[in-house]
Amino acid sequence: MSKEENFLTIKETGIHEIVIKKSRFITNIARTSTVEEAENFIQEMQKKYRDATHNTFAYTVGLHDEHVKGSDNGEPSGTAGIPELKALQLMNLKNVTAVVTRYFGGIKLGAGGLIRAYSNSVTEAVQHIGVIKRVLQQEIIFHIPYNRFDEVDHFLKSKNIFVANVEYGVDIEIHLFLDEEAVPQCKQDLIELLNGKVEFIQGIKRYNEIPVTATNYHEQ
Repeated sequence: MSKEENFLTIKETGIHEIVIKKSRFITNIARTSTVEEAENFIQEMQKKYRDATHNTFAYTVGLHDEHVKGSDNGEPSGTAGIPELKALQLMNLKNVTAVVTRYFGGIKLGAGGLIRAYSNSVTEAVQHIGVIKRVLQQEIIFHIPYNRFDEVDHFLKSKNIFVANVEYGVDIEIHLFLDEEAVPQCKQDLIELLNGKVEFIQGIKRYNEIPVTATNYHEQ
């Protein structure tokens, strides 16, 4: 399981608005894992804001930016779609589409002003909505007697290990999710903690979502 399979994206679909020299810039942003999803979201926003001066957009699809696109939608060439796309890429976000709608306020911003306005619209929208890291992890399952739960629970919390589920029956069944490279060490630690009286079942692999609070997304 490669670290490259982990990626940053927005927490959820959202909307954020800024006003610059009486022009309204409304950013709608969504997770889109395919080009079709991206194009559908763009069309939906264009219909919603059909009376706007411009509906510009940018998207990046794929964990290695396999599909990217930006549109100025009538703004001067290079002042909207590309700055929006660069804003997404600078934050290292994947599978995201941003549509920035402008209602002209009567004051021209100039090329530099437009670039800053559209770029900042996307950046501020992302910061407003939030970012998560989608991490591909391996599930491991094991059973313990009730009288060992407190020490196992303490160990897992001390290591910040994600406990997906705890089932109480004849004994206690615990489901963990770990980065694959962390699985051997976790198993070894639990074996030592439980004096070898533990067996592990390998479960599914899935993406789990971890909130990202830092603004230095490029370092994640």
